Amino acid sequence: MNLYLAFDLGGTYLKYGIINEEGIILEKGKVKTPQSGVEELLSTIHSITETFKKKYNIKLIAMSSPGAVDSKTGMIGGESAVEYIHGPNMMELIKKATNLDVYIENDAKCAALAEVWLGQAKEYNDVIIVVIGSGIGGAIVKDRKIHYGKNLHGGEFGYMLIKKELGSDRYMNWSETSSTISLIEKVARRKNVSIDSLSGEMIFKLASENDMDCIIELNEWYQTLAMGIFNLQYIYDPEVIIIGGGVSEQPNLINEITKRTNDLVTNNGYATVYPVIKRCLFHNDANLIGAVFGAIRHLKEHQV
Repeated sequence: MNLYLAFDLGGTYLKYGIINEEGIILEKGKVKTPQSGVEELLSTIHSITETFKKKYNIKLIAMSSPGAVDSKTGMIGGESAVEYIHGPNMMELIKKATNLDVYIENDAKCAALAEVWLGQAKEYNDVIIVVIGSGIGGAIVKDRKIHYGKNLHGGEFGYMLIKKELGSDRYMNWSETSSTISLIEKVARRKNVSIDSLSGEMIFKLASENDMDCIIELNEWYQTLAMGIFNLQYIYDPEVIIIGGGVSEQPNLINEITKRTNDLVTNNGYATVYPVIKRCLFHNDANLIGAVFGAIRHLKEHQV
């Protein structure tokens, strides 16, 4: 059975794991994401790879990355928290650093692939995955394959305009109204405290303890999430919409969003389809598992 070394590059951590063809993680870990530049990243990847080569026969490196990833060329467009990956051909550089073939894919699309392979979307063909974090990203799945779009922006739901900014002619996008960071910023302003003193987990906990600042902002946050999901349902009409990202682990999240989305359908005289909304299955391991599934498909398509 082939084994894959998967990497999940994020703004804070570089996660890694050895995963087999059945999607089972045999071993995993994480290190702080290198900050000095691409050479430090390559050195870190090389070191981790050499350690695992002593224990496993690795078929290929599968990597999840932020940005507009072109899996065919290895180039990463757009912007992300890891600025230095935009410009050089990361696939070729990692190949050279590790002496292994490399498959690379966008992180939100990797999360979608994990759910399509073994998660909540394995029984469906047409799916939307919404990943909520510091921004909002995601993926569109058609016939169990990722839709990329002409500019590799398919699934970049965070750019969707949702509401007008108070006291301005400017319209706010979905990331600005409904990301985890936006929730933290709004509660911090209401409480007149630093955003560093709060976290998403704290806000949900405080709301459960009847903190009115958190309750008010959470209600507005749920509502704008529901508005975006309503729009996506009627743009694409998927069989299911799956919510991912760290906040998806909150136990009441799906019920709260579903209730508000259903209200939007009920109160819209022309709408008749109630979105089916589910929580992702793999949470923090999704990007690693999805990168491997993408790599397996890549190998089959190219007969490697």
